[in-house]
Amino acid sequence: MRAVITGATKGIGRAIVETFAKAGYDLAICARTQADLDTLQTELKTTYPNINLIMEAVDMSKKEAVKGFAATIVSQWKQVDILINNAGVFKPGAVSEEEEGTLEFQIETNLYSAYYMTRGLLPAMLPHESGHIFNMCSIASFMAYPNGGSYSVSKFAMLGFSKALREEMKTKGIKVTSIMPGATWSASWDGAPFPEDRLMKAEDIAHSVLSVAQMNKGAVVEEMVIRPQLGDL
Repeated sequence: MRAVITGATKGIGRAIVETFAKAGYDLAICARTQADLDTLQTELKTTYPNINLIMEAVDMSKKEAVKGFAATIVSQWKQVDILINNAGVFKPGAVSEEEEGTLEFQIETNLYSAYYMTRGLLPAMLPHESGHIFNMCSIASFMAYPNGGSYSVSKFAMLGFSKALREEMKTKGIKVTSIMPGATWSASWDGAPFPEDRLMKAEDIAHSVLSVAQMNKGAVVEEMVIRPQLGDL
């Protein structure tokens, strides 16, 4: 089995990589920083020496870079089983106050990256009438909150993309799932004044994704909302 994971070296993406590697998947992964990828590659080859790896430093806000990574994968793998569109960026702010270009940057990274990666990899899914696409949305995909600004706009759009894709793919044997996590521990929360159990662990999101991926062919989880036990922050 082969899985593609974007935004793979930190937070939820890193946890998904570990979970799918442990389950025996070959992996094609990307992140923005080469040094982070090098560290991850060393760890994966040491712990899971039998899995095949494709790794590339990619700026997911750049259309041609995304298309290039997808082309690299398809040139080496004739079939892709799982695509996890996880790459994303969060810049807090208010629509009325945020810097010029904030919306464009977050739309390019949070939405266009998934759009072009999906289009690039569908040729490795459609002929086989199988595959599963996970789009990492957010609770910000269905509710606005203070200081969410353009991030929430981009995530609303991501959920819309996911819904449209689900309708297109349902008769083609390809599953589409929208994952909508609430606050989850990652590097962006380092130093936050919350007890450990106030936010979710990235591993919990990763295990949920794997569990959904392992369901029988005739069933799909269309949308999954995962929140901290005590609710949103």
